[in-house]
Amino acid sequence: MIDLICLDADDTLWHNMRHFEATEAALAQLLAPFAEHHVALERLAEVERRNLALYGYGAKSFTLSMIETALELCGDALTAGEVRAIIDAGRSLLAHPVELLDGIAETIAALRDIAPLVLVTKGDLLHQESKLAASGLGEHFTGVEIVSEKEPGLFSRLFAKYGTTPERALMAGDSMRSDVLPALAAGAWGVYVPHAIVWSHERAPAPSDHPRFVQLNRLGDLPGWIAART
Repeated sequence: MIDLICLDADDTLWHNMRHFEATEAALAQLLAPFAEHHVALERLAEVERRNLALYGYGAKSFTLSMIETALELCGDALTAGEVRAIIDAGRSLLAHPVELLDGIAETIAALRDIAPLVLVTKGDLLHQESKLAASGLGEHFTGVEIVSEKEPGLFSRLFAKYGTTPERALMAGDSMRSDVLPALAAGAWGVYVPHAIVWSHERAPAPSDHPRFVQLNRLGDLPGWIAART
């Protein structure tokens, strides 16, 4: 029996990475006089990984990493206008409308009737709160946990906080690294719902023959999977 359902937000409930990809492409175009497209993107990924421990996740940290990437590739040739263009691109990321994935509103309503829902997401606190408010889904969640990192200890604490045991809880999301593997390590069910675009930092091999690992084609299949287990 499942009596607590934890859900990721970005690219599980609403579109996110496609906006970041478009911004990456714009940065690469801006830096074209100084570096080839793939070189600019590889350097950006390297800078992002390096900065995660300092800046965390989200559009604001991504914007700082874009500026740092531009400085590394352009040096003193980087103009104030180009820095302004990068800041504007980052501001656009913060302002883009929230677009739910297909069928998510109905899926969340169905899951809410099965067990309490807790949103567990990484990123900037203000931005994630504003996206949840704009999504119209907030009223369905018993709890909202905006965290700096998802790891087994976090999930263990969440299960205790919401009054359940790991074997009666699940975490569903599009990241193998952040949603599935730490939930499994904490003793819960890990439900992988792949998205077409995956940030390289969130990629990890799927577990082989793990009894609590589940992969679904879409989040809309989760209510039926839970019903089949009861």
